[in-house]
Amino acid sequence: MKIQNAFRIGLVGTLGVGVGLFILASIVSLSAIITYIGAALFLALGLDPAISWLERRGLPRWSAILIVMSGVGLIAAALVLAVVPTIVEQVSDFIDEIPRIVEQVTAQDWLEFLQEQFPLLKVDEIADQVTAALTDFFTNPDKLSELAGGVLQVAVAIGTGVFAVIIVFILMLYFTASLNTMKRATYQLVPASKRARFADLTEQITQSVGRFVLGQVSLAAVNGALSFIYLSIIGAPFTAVLAFLAFMFSLVPLVGTLTGSIVIVLVCLIPSIGSPLTALAAAIYYVIYMQVEAYVLSPRIMNRAVKVPGALVVIAALAGGALGGVLGALVAIPVAAALLLIIKQVVIPRQNER
Repeated sequence: MKIQNAFRIGLVGTLGVGVGLFILASIVSLSAIITYIGAALFLALGLDPAISWLERRGLPRWSAILIVMSGVGLIAAALVLAVVPTIVEQVSDFIDEIPRIVEQVTAQDWLEFLQEQFPLLKVDEIADQVTAALTDFFTNPDKLSELAGGVLQVAVAIGTGVFAVIIVFILMLYFTASLNTMKRATYQLVPASKRARFADLTEQITQSVGRFVLGQVSLAAVNGALSFIYLSIIGAPFTAVLAFLAFMFSLVPLVGTLTGSIVIVLVCLIPSIGSPLTALAAAIYYVIYMQVEAYVLSPRIMNRAVKVPGALVVIAALAGGALGGVLGALVAIPVAAALLLIIKQVVIPRQNER
């Protein structure tokens, strides 16, 4: 092929590469805003099934939205007033227990035990070095200044988190109120011959995502409530904190409950605040609970959501967690479910027609 104008082709190619790099840089710069939008849309889709249920009972949409959002606000306020003070108190108690834990761990009998088990390891020298390093850290003004800077960074991070929550909540209100309008506007971008099929597929995806969100939050709430009750009965340490951890971990499908259970059992093993018997009782409970959740609770709560194979759930959760943290792990499962739905209803039928 003869090139008529090499300069023009090179210029157009360079501009195309530049535009591509600019788009990628813009996406990276706007990653936080994109995350806020994704989280708000994800939550709006989770609330939409409840709003649609009220609409089917004869309520106008604005009234259904008001009732659902008021219920969510009351639940959030009750959770903050009932759980957060207890969590703060128990975290403070845990911090007060740290010196005693460290003292027991570094006690002479532990050092002698380690020296007997590992004769080549110089345990005394390691303990002396750790003690000297801690002493230098708390007596050196420069180290204390670095610690103060770290505390300031933590405060800034907390403030940023609060701001993010407010922004996500405002966007969620907007998306919830205008979700049907947004979907109808999106349908107009599709050719008329394919619009009905596209609309039907979109409705199935959004409904499945909403049911998945509601189902996963319900499972997490059940785990958190039962964990609080059982851990209080067996006398586990920091029951409110551990129950909150159980709730947060359970938001991640399939692997979240197992991970949270392991963390809770390990906390119950910490000297001076737990005991092997308490940890054993917690381990037995979570083994039983995971079976009940897998074979009783999850099939009943998630029966109307899109089914995703277990291996794909793990892969999607790991990939989403690596890309976007906890939020990425949560969003990855509905995305995988949507892709499966598209493959089953679009790709496979087209392949069968050929």
